[in-house]
Amino acid sequence: PRKVTLVNDHFVPAKDIKSAELSKAMREFAREYEIPSYFEIGRSGICHTLLPEQGLVAPGELVIGADSHTCTYGALGAFSTGVGSTDMAAAWALGETWLKVPETIRIILHGKPQKWVVGKDIVLRVLKDLGVDGARYQAIEYEGGTLQHLSQTARFTICNMAIEAGAKSGIMPADEITDEFCRGRVHREYIKYRSDDHATYARTLEYDISELTPQVAVPFLPSNVVPVESLLADKIRIDQVFIGSCTNGMLEDLREAARVLRGKKVHPAVRMIVIPATQGIYLQADKEGLIADFVEAGAVVGTATCGPCLGGYMGVLASGERAVATTNRNFHGRMGHASAEVYLASPVVAAASAILGRVAHPEELET
Repeated sequence: PRKVTLVNDHFVPAKDIKSAELSKAMREFAREYEIPSYFEIGRSGICHTLLPEQGLVAPGELVIGADSHTCTYGALGAFSTGVGSTDMAAAWALGETWLKVPETIRIILHGKPQKWVVGKDIVLRVLKDLGVDGARYQAIEYEGGTLQHLSQTARFTICNMAIEAGAKSGIMPADEITDEFCRGRVHREYIKYRSDDHATYARTLEYDISELTPQVAVPFLPSNVVPVESLLADKIRIDQVFIGSCTNGMLEDLREAARVLRGKKVHPAVRMIVIPATQGIYLQADKEGLIADFVEAGAVVGTATCGPCLGGYMGVLASGERAVATTNRNFHGRMGHASAEVYLASPVVAAASAILGRVAHPEELET
């Protein structure tokens, strides 16, 4: 039971009877089998942010989860991947699972990111080359000098979206930044693995991140990526901005968005929704005054939930509407109506877009 974690996150607080019944079934299951790591509303959040926050994932561990973005934990140097419900149930019952060892695509990142460039921009640029199936059943391994400039938050974002290329996992070597994140959270010994010097790779891609600018994935694929500056002349009007999800709902993400919004107002034609990824992040954001920054700017702040990311609730798009979101997918119907358009971007691009009422670059607010 101590190896199992149950998190209610997709439709909580329960949006309808069906989701309430599902939560009830999980709650009763956790009680019956005395599973200590059961997270309910008020103590919970989005699982892929919550588990690392609670120290439930550590470097060197193998984790499977019943959600495709389980690959997020590779940012800690763990091998993590999503599985189906049947595989998950079998693992609970037997304590084992079956995995084919994947080939690995090596991504080497060089250089220090410019101002406004964050983890989301890096992974979108990689997705542009890999496509949505270019890493199918392969691991994406990140290395290079850029890693020393990437916070743990940025690393989570990058590994989170490995699945958008069809990858089995995204992974980075654990280092001092990882140790600092785990300090006070992980209360057990862990192993920091690195690839062998003679390791072979399916292929290698290299990027100079110092030349990268903020990126945007335009509808309807996460790999339809262009620099944000290429969209400015088109003045693409938007109806909604969403900042949150397991990809970009962490404290650092909220700080970056609040920095852009502070002292400004959300465009009157735009609805802005901000959802911290966990209850703990929400509390710290409140202590730092970030919640007030969002509310005073004209945004609404919601409880920790997946909510609008998957078109669940708390921000579903109507027909023909257009949104800028810090989420991970922008397929037809992902956040609501099949004709709605979703532009994937970083928190700073999303915040700037909310202010100007169109897809925007945060530098536009400085002129």
